[in-house]
Amino acid sequence: MENFLPPTSYDYLTVHKVSGAELTEASDVVAAEEPLEIRLGFGPSGQREHRTLAITMRTPGHDMELAAGFLLTEGIIHGREQLAGIRYCPDVTKEEEKENVVRAELAEDVDVAMPRLERHFYTSSSCGVCGKTSIDAVHASACPVLPTNGPYLDPAVLHELPARQRAAQALFEQTGGLHAAALFSAQGELRLLREDVGRHNALDKVIGAALLQEWLPLHDSVLLVSGRASFELVQKAAVAGIPVLAAVGAPSSLAVQAAKDFGMTLCGFVRQGRYNVYCGEWRLRPNQPSRV
Repeated sequence: MENFLPPTSYDYLTVHKVSGAELTEASDVVAAEEPLEIRLGFGPSGQREHRTLAITMRTPGHDMELAAGFLLTEGIIHGREQLAGIRYCPDVTKEEEKENVVRAELAEDVDVAMPRLERHFYTSSSCGVCGKTSIDAVHASACPVLPTNGPYLDPAVLHELPARQRAAQALFEQTGGLHAAALFSAQGELRLLREDVGRHNALDKVIGAALLQEWLPLHDSVLLVSGRASFELVQKAAVAGIPVLAAVGAPSSLAVQAAKDFGMTLCGFVRQGRYNVYCGEWRLRPNQPSRV
């Protein structure tokens, strides 16, 4: 599985560029955005049900990883063994649905109480998953316990991550319109990177890729996200067992509270050789070899 090569998910458009009073016609590149419907197959053999679980606006590409990460971070599954397979749905009838509908088949023994779901999930590229209203609800979804003996990081390592992330963002360089989530080792080695119009989708793609490669829990990893750090991103990182979350932008107050409750190290404004540590500062030790 290729960890860095992005899909060619962009479109060429003719635009008019304005410089001062001069108007000229030019070609421009924009990030693609299309709906992805995630369908779920579950139940014992001979009594399988297939239901639509979620619709998300995403950048096409790495769709199976996105679906796998979504199922894990929303508590539908708790491990790779509960996922029998994911594929594009073969029985769609509309042209616009081709490669925009995926079906995840769960193992026969996975209990899915669809009637108890308050409503279908709906995600968008701007707001992420709606419906998580309290930290207690996330704790109840069986998040892994984060390690309390590391990993220990040299604070200087975090300074280097934004540049390494940006260097690997091929689609951002093409379009300027995508978020990124990047998974690093405690020594700063880039392991996974995914881009998407939605920051939550980018993270689900990273977590889904790690799940499918059987890397979970990610106790030895550092996550860097573009933009701000929201409560949902902290929650998703905690489900994957990620102990350190760094963001180029600011965290929200609920993100900080959730990170404290999970025992996570949360850093914000990681750019231009500086950053703030909002909690979990004990993992930052100058010249300290990392260990877990």
